[in-house]
Amino acid sequence: MKIDDIDRQLLEELLGDARLPLKELASRVGLSSPSVSDRLRRLEEGGVIRGFTIDVDPKAVGYLFQTMVRVRPLPGTLHVVQKMLQDIPQITECDKVTGEDCFIARLHVRSMEELDEILDKVSEKSETSTAVVKAQPVTRRLPPIG
Repeated sequence: MKIDDIDRQLLEELLGDARLPLKELASRVGLSSPSVSDRLRRLEEGGVIRGFTIDVDPKAVGYLFQTMVRVRPLPGTLHVVQKMLQDIPQITECDKVTGEDCFIARLHVRSMEELDEILDKVSEKSETSTAVVKAQPVTRRLPPIG
């Protein structure tokens, strides 16, 4: 799908505040509300915009620790481990990657004991390496659009 400068502006405005009223969004990009509505629909139908969401701080709801876990399934357990990772609700993101490890998972836990319990289960079918996140100098963001 081809993205023009106005589409880029719309996306940047929505990334800043996905709750912007249509009228305000239209004003910011210099178009009418119906034109912006049509563009947003086109961006959704084209798969550029996958949804509108909220950003909840895990710490604010009691998840004090964030970790990155590298997971290397034992031979013959790749699909079992993948399903196991998908079923752990504290895993908020997981990528299947190339290299020695097959998965890199982002995990949010309330305590080190909770982390140990989760890792003990995963370690029955895989080897893991865990790093506790101290800070996030770059939060999730899009690469330059266009």
